[in-house]
Amino acid sequence: MADASLLNALLLGIVEGLTEFLPVSSTGHLILAGDLLGFNDARGKVFEIVIQAGAMLAVLWEYRARFARVDVRLWCNLAIAFAPAALLGLALGGLIKAQLFRAVPVAIAFVAGGLIILWVERRQRPARVQSVDEMSWHDALKVGVAQAFALIPGASRSGATIIGGMLFGLSRRAATEFSFFLAVPTLVAAGAYDFWTHRALFSVGDLPQFSVGFAAAFVAAFLCVRWLIRYVAAHDFTPFAWYRIAFGGLVLLTAHYGWVDWTP
Repeated sequence: MADASLLNALLLGIVEGLTEFLPVSSTGHLILAGDLLGFNDARGKVFEIVIQAGAMLAVLWEYRARFARVDVRLWCNLAIAFAPAALLGLALGGLIKAQLFRAVPVAIAFVAGGLIILWVERRQRPARVQSVDEMSWHDALKVGVAQAFALIPGASRSGATIIGGMLFGLSRRAATEFSFFLAVPTLVAAGAYDFWTHRALFSVGDLPQFSVGFAAAFVAAFLCVRWLIRYVAAHDFTPFAWYRIAFGGLVLLTAHYGWVDWTP
């Protein structure tokens, strides 16, 4: 592999790891970064499967003791929350990828998501559910419906589940941790489906690039997960909302005036 390819793998792995669990949309960032780096073809999508696996492994490692326990209630809630996005993804995934996996729709979703975060934060009420262990299947289903909106690239899976959970009465910490846990079945299912669909594109020659991206995503996600749990103990998500609005607005501005070629 050329040094440039390894550098791209490193950068994209870091982007995936830092954005997968923050309410800023990892898919949206990868679409934009892939456009800028010229790494948005079919092989680029295969690479995304690998780095998402690295980010997911970081959550499994951080919460390995929790996942090792036989917690029937937690696993049932995860299954319930996973179902809406899985069903809609199978039904509409191809259409969404064909129409919305482009810079301008992503940027619009960035801005819209930022405005929603600001609205939810300003109307925040005392939480009804303080921990993941207190969640009912009704709570899990509501979070699952919220996650389904993340099928829109730029909406953010973690943003939809965290902010949706808060809107439905979960504490900031409970919503954040449940979002981490829900990432595991969601990313496993999405990765397995994409892997099978694009299996012919995997090549032994890509192993150096994939290894660099996987490792970068794992380390970045591991550090991000630990930081975010400490952050939500004393802060809200307003800074992420303004980041989304500013970043999305910048992409729309550059696209409108042709300062950046966002053509996929």
